[in-house]
Amino acid sequence: MATQQEHYEQLLADIYCWMMGGFASGLAKNVHFFEQHAITPGGSGLAINLGAGCGFQSIPLARLGFCVTAIDTSEDLLRELQNNAAGLDIQTVRDDLINFDHYTTGRVELITCMTDTLLHLESKDKVRRLFEKVATSLETAGKCILTFRDLSAEVFGTDRFIPVQSDDSRIFTCFLEFEPETVKINDIVYRKEEGKWLLSKSDYRKLRLSREWVEHQLVEAGLSNVETKVDGGLVTIIATK
Repeated sequence: MATQQEHYEQLLADIYCWMMGGFASGLAKNVHFFEQHAITPGGSGLAINLGAGCGFQSIPLARLGFCVTAIDTSEDLLRELQNNAAGLDIQTVRDDLINFDHYTTGRVELITCMTDTLLHLESKDKVRRLFEKVATSLETAGKCILTFRDLSAEVFGTDRFIPVQSDDSRIFTCFLEFEPETVKINDIVYRKEEGKWLLSKSDYRKLRLSREWVEHQLVEAGLSNVETKVDGGLVTIIATK
């Protein structure tokens, strides 16, 4: 069983933009998201992007005027972010996202942890510690934005097979195995090279976190104003200090 970091290094990092529909598409979705929720600098202007990947959130935030610290464990994805962020106020850091407070010198206005990054933490205790650090690090009226899949409800049979992305030369399918506190994610990628289909595969675990549990932990950590939206199993939470 691979760790989250190993899984990305071995399989996902080099296809991440592709599996998200392409760089331009991923960027446009987040530009729309931040516009829709009126996310603009109004305080310190400091933002932290946890699980920054190739820059789908960091780049739009920097273009809005935030000074962004982008944290991820993948060297390849951070390099891709840097290549696409020329001239923008973005500092990249390769580290575990729980250590984000090591790279701040004062209170921050915004902390984002999106696209299932929260589920990559190893335990619920670590999620609680993260939320405590988030609450401590945010300035008054600062916001924390989370998006993640609610995997608390188990699915069965063939519903556990998820088509992720495909084109003429690549096919990406995911198979889910539900465990009491986690879901084992089995990622299967076929690549067509010189007329032959080659298989790559890896597995890792994601946490099963319900919307209600996350909301409660945010309030317990000190983020009293919590707004939640659920759309097709995707949970979006904006919590304000």
